[in-house]
Amino acid sequence: MGVWRFGFELSGSRVRQMRVPTVLFALLAFVAQPAAAASSPSLASLEQQLSYLVAGNSADVGIAALDLTTGETVSIKGNTPFPMASTVKVAVAALYLSQVDHGRRSLDDTISGQPARSLMARMLIHSDNRATDMLMRDLGGPTALHNWLQQNGVTGLRVDRNIAQLLADKRDLWDHRDSSTPTAMVDLLKRIYRAELIKPQSRNYLLDLMAQCQTGKNRMKALLPDGTPVEHKTGTLTGLTDDIGFITMPDGHRIAVAIFARGGADRPRTIAAAARAIYDGFTRVLTWPFAAPASAFSGH
Repeated sequence: MGVWRFGFELSGSRVRQMRVPTVLFALLAFVAQPAAAASSPSLASLEQQLSYLVAGNSADVGIAALDLTTGETVSIKGNTPFPMASTVKVAVAALYLSQVDHGRRSLDDTISGQPARSLMARMLIHSDNRATDMLMRDLGGPTALHNWLQQNGVTGLRVDRNIAQLLADKRDLWDHRDSSTPTAMVDLLKRIYRAELIKPQSRNYLLDLMAQCQTGKNRMKALLPDGTPVEHKTGTLTGLTDDIGFITMPDGHRIAVAIFARGGADRPRTIAAAARAIYDGFTRVLTWPFAAPASAFSGH
């Protein structure tokens, strides 16, 4: 007889203990894993924790996270496209700054009478849609942004419309236009951080603006320890809640994170819980804050 492990079975309102063969236990664990997961073996416990979070949630959730120092990664539905909404504004900023780096533009340029520097700040700090579309139009529109990303090897992310067009169109949260997979968004963040798309000075400028983000205080930042440095950008549509960016760990490592959630309920709470699990998982502290003060979720 093989080795046995103990599991639990729900029976009415009771929970009774049962024995499960090791082979069956392993098979069940395998089936429970998300499709196309690409997590590092060292983060298997974190992947399982996030899988439980996603499985027990009414929203459709995609998650990816990458330690920019060690390369360790975790992914849940990492290859599934989700609407980017306003998280695309990070890509808009990166393209503009890349042209600043090459002397084609300046942050002191005026666009429709407004300084590019001011438009950039409004876009990233306050998620100003009009400022975004002014910058995108000056850069050549959505097609120019999409082509620049593709030419620089950022795949799994597509830009089809400006913000005004996106908001005017009939809402379809499963439309692949203007979408990104979690892993593609993390790849974009990685390339930005490693100064592959923009120079270090421009990267630092971009991260400084993302650190001032005033939206989504009830998302990625809500459950992290006080004082944890976070540079992020939110995205919101009816039925969709996103948050992407960087979390700096106590050891100085930065984690690039993308969390997308559509449909269902309690999406900001889900993002906050996932971000905290990522924080704990990457520091090997596999504790789970199941409860948090309601005040943590009062932001917008």
